[in-house]
Amino acid sequence: MRSALVDANALVGYLDPDDGLHERALTGLSATTGDLVTTWPALTEALHLLGRKGWAPQEALLTMLGDGELKVAGLGAEDVPRLTALMRKYQNRPMDLADASLIRVAERDGIDTIVTLDRDFQVYRAAGIGALKILPKP
Repeated sequence: MRSALVDANALVGYLDPDDGLHERALTGLSATTGDLVTTWPALTEALHLLGRKGWAPQEALLTMLGDGELKVAGLGAEDVPRLTALMRKYQNRPMDLADASLIRVAERDGIDTIVTLDRDFQVYRAAGIGALKILPKP
C-alpha cells in the first residue's frame, strides 16, 4: 500500500461536482490504493478555492481530514531551503508554495505518485525520484 500525494486542484475537483474536472479528479483518486497525503499549503489553497462554492465543500474537505481519509505531511524550518530552491528553479512556471511543498514531501518521504490536474507536475522533478507518476494520466 503506497501513499499518493494529492494536489489542491484534485481535491477541489473531487469535492465540487460542478467543477469541469470533477470526473478526472474522481478517476485519479480512485486509482490510488494507499494513504492520500497533502500539505498545509495545498490544503489551504483547496479550502480557499472551495470557499467560492460555500461552506459545504469546505466542511467536506475538513471532514476528510478529521476522518483520516486525507493526511497532512508536516513541513518545518528544515524544509525551507529546499522549498526556496524549488521555487527558484521553477520560477518561470511559476511554482507556488503548494506545488513546491508537494515536491518537497515527495523527495523527503519517498512518495512517487501524485493525484493532480495541474500540467506543471509533468515538468517538475523530485530529487532522488525524478518525474512523479501522475494520476489520472495526463
